[in-house]
Amino acid sequence: MRMITANTETIHIYHTNDIHSHFENWPGISEYLLNQRAHHKQIGESCFVFDLGDYVDRSHPFTEATEGKGNIGLLNRAGYDAVTIGNNEGITLSHSALAQLYEHAQFDVVVANLLDENGEQLDWAVPYTAFTTSSGLKVSVIAATAEYELFYKKLGWTIQEPRSILRELASQLRNTSDCVICLSHLGVHEDRLLAQETSDIDVILGAHTHHLFVHGELVGETLLAATGKFGQYVGHVTLTVQNKQVIGKRAEVILADELEAGEDEVYAIQKMIDEGTKALDEEVFMTPTILKQNLFGKSPLSEFFGQALLAYTKADCGLFNAGIFLGSLPEGIVTKRDLHRVLPHPINACILTVKGQALRDYYIESCHPDWPRTEVRGLGFRGTLMGIMIHENFTMKHDDLFVNGKLVDPLADYKLATLDMFTFGFFYPNMKFEKIDYIAPEMLRDIAAWYGKSYFGTTS
Repeated sequence: MRMITANTETIHIYHTNDIHSHFENWPGISEYLLNQRAHHKQIGESCFVFDLGDYVDRSHPFTEATEGKGNIGLLNRAGYDAVTIGNNEGITLSHSALAQLYEHAQFDVVVANLLDENGEQLDWAVPYTAFTTSSGLKVSVIAATAEYELFYKKLGWTIQEPRSILRELASQLRNTSDCVICLSHLGVHEDRLLAQETSDIDVILGAHTHHLFVHGELVGETLLAATGKFGQYVGHVTLTVQNKQVIGKRAEVILADELEAGEDEVYAIQKMIDEGTKALDEEVFMTPTILKQNLFGKSPLSEFFGQALLAYTKADCGLFNAGIFLGSLPEGIVTKRDLHRVLPHPINACILTVKGQALRDYYIESCHPDWPRTEVRGLGFRGTLMGIMIHENFTMKHDDLFVNGKLVDPLADYKLATLDMFTFGFFYPNMKFEKIDYIAPEMLRDIAAWYGKSYFGTTS
């Protein structure tokens, strides 16, 4: 065994981020992390394993069926020490599902800028935690997640501006800690700003913007590290501490494709996933015919969903893209699995209150000829192409816009039901300035399920 000298110690930190329920490489990652921990323990070095959030993603059947609890079982199996939450944990789960998500976690959940609805500390997470190495060094861990205020408020949480909180925590802990690590689900821009604003944080492990630092990035004296997305890499940070001062920092990434897992690990993880997805076989409603999709035109499926959207939101008209449908719904029994397969996106509907003139502008924008074949990435979208835009209950005739067959008054208010991804400023820049009421926690498939039960009837 390699002995630690009286005044020098090496600390190893392994980290993952933005896995998004991509489990292709997970058996190899899991076994690698367990083996590395055992290796470092054998030679007398300290080792910690952290996840930076968005490990849960409801686009995967396993996550959907278990409401993310299955994911926590996988993190337990891999021996994680602490995690923070990403927006996929925070705003795609209902209040009760998030409150119960970590009830069987065998690691610390750290997030400093999220409180309950009354502004009180969470009972399932802490603003910071601390670990002690074998030689007695104290490693403090702080964390924060991205500030999606409207969504968190809608779901019954209080979210706060993160950087000021992290700076204050780091300042306090610096006096009692030998090393301060930040688990950040804020994005690379925020991480760089944080590193510029304080020298009290030794390492910022980053996420959210899916950035990759192969050898880390130094901002002042702070090391930034990140591993991209989808479990493509595992991060490894090595700290050298001498006389309780961090004198060396090094970051690297390990290509997960090259991590091999034994048959037992592969089998155990696949068994967990297979058993976890069984809940999706629940029958939801019956259809008399196939509800077919059509990426480049209206379809029975888009008609069904358009009617569902207006019925659920009670809006005057609706706007969504045909690319949200990743398949057709079968004739006969429709299960939760069918709905999840067709609408896997962690996307919420929303209601915009807009003037008639703005509604006309959005209609014209939506008819851009390049949009149907435009590739869409991020924003919760889990398809590939935008597809044609579907206009539900409003249409243009001879340069005039009609809603429910009536000529639109440019100065009157109208309720437009659409998808939250259109309100973030990328496709319709002005939508983010409208009055927006986000529908949460219901996903698009939940709206389809509700309407299917009402319109077609249940299977029982």
